[in-house]
Amino acid sequence: MAKFDTIIRAGTIATASDIFSCDIGIRDGRIAALGHDLGTADEFIDATGRLVLPGGIDSHVHISQPSGPDVVMADDFESATRSAAFGGNTTILPFCLQEKGQSLRQALKDYHALAEGNCHIDTSFHLIISEPTEQVLGQELPGLVADGYTSFKVFMTYEGLALADREILEVMSVARETGALVMVHAENYDAIRFLTDRLELAGKTSPRYHATSRPIVVEREATHRAISLAELIGVNVMIVHVSNRESMEEIRRAQAKGLNVSGETCPQYLMLTEKDLDGLNMEGAKYVCSPPPRDEASQAACWEGIQTGVFSVFSSDHCPFRYNDSQGKLTAKGRTSFRWVPNGIPGVATRLPILFSEGVNRGRIDLNRFVALTSTNHAKTYGLYPRKGTIAVGSDADIAIWDPKKKVTLTHALLKDGSDYTPYEGLNVTGWPELTMVRGQCIVKDGELIGSKGFGQYIKRETASFIKPPVGSVRADG
Repeated sequence: MAKFDTIIRAGTIATASDIFSCDIGIRDGRIAALGHDLGTADEFIDATGRLVLPGGIDSHVHISQPSGPDVVMADDFESATRSAAFGGNTTILPFCLQEKGQSLRQALKDYHALAEGNCHIDTSFHLIISEPTEQVLGQELPGLVADGYTSFKVFMTYEGLALADREILEVMSVARETGALVMVHAENYDAIRFLTDRLELAGKTSPRYHATSRPIVVEREATHRAISLAELIGVNVMIVHVSNRESMEEIRRAQAKGLNVSGETCPQYLMLTEKDLDGLNMEGAKYVCSPPPRDEASQAACWEGIQTGVFSVFSSDHCPFRYNDSQGKLTAKGRTSFRWVPNGIPGVATRLPILFSEGVNRGRIDLNRFVALTSTNHAKTYGLYPRKGTIAVGSDADIAIWDPKKKVTLTHALLKDGSDYTPYEGLNVTGWPELTMVRGQCIVKDGELIGSKGFGQYIKRETASFIKPPVGSVRADG
């Protein structure tokens, strides 16, 4: 028998479609064999009583992103990828932001320089299009898709990022021609500015009014408009971080019509509500993100979207700022109005344990859907499958070994990120990743970082795939 670098023994393996028991033989960073009595290896890992899952893929992460004057994001590539590994992730897809006046090529060059030699796990980049000039649309985007940057994000809100409908159509047209996927942050910018101005004139400036300035209707309207623009062009589109029933049902109706519209939701829309923004003093700023957390009915709707396949991926939207920091949530301007509080919360390490505990252990979803939502569908959607996102011969040995019964109380100290808080402090979860392995190398084991900074690689991607909802999961009447 051939010798392996590592053999993982006696675990229960789960993929998006199967659950089975066997050993895994790993050689040269890849899964080389699945079976029993595989022979000899340099290292044996006993997974008795454990779940052996594909490593998590988080396809919605913000790292070292320019965030405006006097604001600094809490995580660089070292701290973000370290935290991701502690949470059972083996690949993340952060966003490379094109700043005004900057070419996409230069933005990517600068972003790669930040990542080079600093990552604990593998990465690949989405592009944020803030200035769709003729050069960007005609030359840079087509060339970059060919180079493996096969997804780009457009914003319908935020100063300096919001694109007009015509600009969104131009970007979608390039995506249609090149086979790329367009990700959309769907909120109506003009409506938000109108409401924000009115709230400030009334003296309503505390963090709780962040949610008031971005009600469900502004997300629902923008979701409908984004889907309509995508239908006009005939392009695959992903509506990201959906927070409520009305927006979820816009996506469900589009899917029932046969449109290639995908949906994503996040832990904050399952676990937080707008009441969290109503903390004493500025404590509510910890929960400021967009779209904002809603109410318990919206939480139930997001679970429904997960259970019925309207949402094909579950991401963190990790966008970390320190709270007690003049360059974070408590900037001088941020203290004067919710308008200026940096938008975003940390969550790359808590995404998987929250969904496992609240989803699998509470019987809302099965283990196969958990794997699909957190790994396999991300790999398929963003052109990484089958290299990533599954346990199969020939795939990268990206593996997380879970103790499904381990009880953990979430604290910021467990998460090893660059922020100074977690919005889920004190939450009790059942199920925890004990070992995270990237391409056959252990990165985190038993709560200790044992991998080396710089081991993580940048991964070139193929063009995106559309994940069709399960048969019978969508209804034309919504």
